[in-house]
Amino acid sequence: MEEPTEEQTGDPLDGPDEYASAVLALVRRIPSGRAMTYGLVAEIVGERLGRGGPRQVGNVMAGSGDRYAHLVPDGAAVIGPVQDNHPVPWWRVVNASGAPPARHLTAALDALRAEGCPLTRDGRRVDLRRAVWFPEDD
Repeated sequence: MEEPTEEQTGDPLDGPDEYASAVLALVRRIPSGRAMTYGLVAEIVGERLGRGGPRQVGNVMAGSGDRYAHLVPDGAAVIGPVQDNHPVPWWRVVNASGAPPARHLTAALDALRAEGCPLTRDGRRVDLRRAVWFPEDD
């Protein structure tokens, strides 16, 4: 998925919006049943934009439903079995140990299970060795 351009939004993207747009565009590309860490997203976006880190990715993800909703193309739909009006598959981004956001743990694990994402034996974290996705994989 491409991030919104100046022509689509009508305005040039400022620094925070440019970063958020790049993060959301990358997260929207994560396939069903796969996952990325905040750090990996930050590293990939940082290669292109030269800034940001895992905390900034977390802040973008936390605002993906409201603060940065204008950066997601209209009519965007999540690909996969979990399609309940989420234009960004937030549950596919986990911390370095494979744990989804604590505030949304049950919803994230339910979504990951529905997609067939490999989880650890205790079912509380993503098995990153089997589930991690890199953009060059597609």
